[in-house]
Amino acid sequence: MSRRPIAISDSKNFYVSAERVFDTSLKNVPVIVLSNNDGCAVARSDEAKALGIKMGDPLHLIRDKVEAHGIRVFSSNYTLYADLSRRVVDTYADFTPSVDIYSIDESFLDFHGFKNREAHARAMRAAVLRRVGIPVRVGIASSKTLAKCANEIAKKNPIFDGVLDMMDEELARWLLPKVPVGDIWGIGRQTERKLRAIGIGTAAELRDMPLRQARKLGTVVLERTVLELQGEPCLSLEEVEPQRKGMAVTRSASAPMMDFDTLFQAITAHATRAAEKLRQHSLVAGTLTVIFHTNKHRPDRPQWSSARSTKLTPMSSDTFDLVEAARRCARAGWPKDEKPYGFSKAGVLLDDLLPLEDRPRTLFDAMRPKSAELMCALDMVNDRFGKKTMVLASEGMERSWALRADHRSPRYTTRISELPVIR
Repeated sequence: MSRRPIAISDSKNFYVSAERVFDTSLKNVPVIVLSNNDGCAVARSDEAKALGIKMGDPLHLIRDKVEAHGIRVFSSNYTLYADLSRRVVDTYADFTPSVDIYSIDESFLDFHGFKNREAHARAMRAAVLRRVGIPVRVGIASSKTLAKCANEIAKKNPIFDGVLDMMDEELARWLLPKVPVGDIWGIGRQTERKLRAIGIGTAAELRDMPLRQARKLGTVVLERTVLELQGEPCLSLEEVEPQRKGMAVTRSASAPMMDFDTLFQAITAHATRAAEKLRQHSLVAGTLTVIFHTNKHRPDRPQWSSARSTKLTPMSSDTFDLVEAARRCARAGWPKDEKPYGFSKAGVLLDDLLPLEDRPRTLFDAMRPKSAELMCALDMVNDRFGKKTMVLASEGMERSWALRADHRSPRYTTRISELPVIR
């Protein structure tokens, strides 16, 4: 039986590449992008990697290196990154009948039926670069795990020029012995240690591992990885996004939240965003949980952690319903003593999600007949005039808890006021 080719295309240093699309002065210079609250490096250009900047390096520990080498520093610009990611995926859709989005910078693609897969992949890469400005690399194989291996090899070996078709079994037999077992998709550090302890250090050695031994060492998950390395697809392409079972909106605060009003401003913002996401996916939630906690890395400060849940009856995506439920949970979890707690993170979790049309009906549905129209109007205002144009009063205006983003670039593609100006 012929095996169906699967490709994976990923964006090179995606956050950095996104910053370079609109700022040509960043080309060939070291660039890093920081995590939430400008904490640590989460994306690095090749030039920054060559200078020894590691993933997760805290900014305050590498400031001397940043200044000495002129490293350009940016805050995460998720609005820009998400829009460019969407444009990349839209381009993929012109080259494949099926796109399975794996992450913001990676997608699996159905390459079945194309006679010259390598030429097709190169045409797709050129189209993405021309239309969006993002460089991508493509790996092709008969399973997702093998495609990931091909993609990793294409990244690290310039002889493949960004594309590797590993459907050829002879080529796979030559390349897999060169792939460290720790680089295989789904192999974590603990599993890697177990495998190396029994003499398995490469993808080829893992491929040849007896299935019964693989299941005993790493459960059915490792057994599937072995089968995938043998070219047997165990992970199918998700042509239709699976229904979400849960949703979370959590954020670290830029400064400790010392009083309930400040904390609840943040929780209101998170509940509002969660409600927007529900409506975008035509879902309703049955359970809401509010979490907040202090900084565990500050043992000199009093510690507190809270997670309180409540049922939403009726199930809802209404912002007012979610914020009111969040207030009850936050109030129930607030400490009763007078210690100077400084809460560093808060969030809202939603569970028991259902499509809007499948929600169970209750007598309470008739109590607010205009709820859907009100939420539609709220979303339309914020879509037309920009996010946070209209918010609940309990979210506040100063937002002292908001994420720090001192180095954020303009949101070129989604904010008219931030469009680049040619003089």
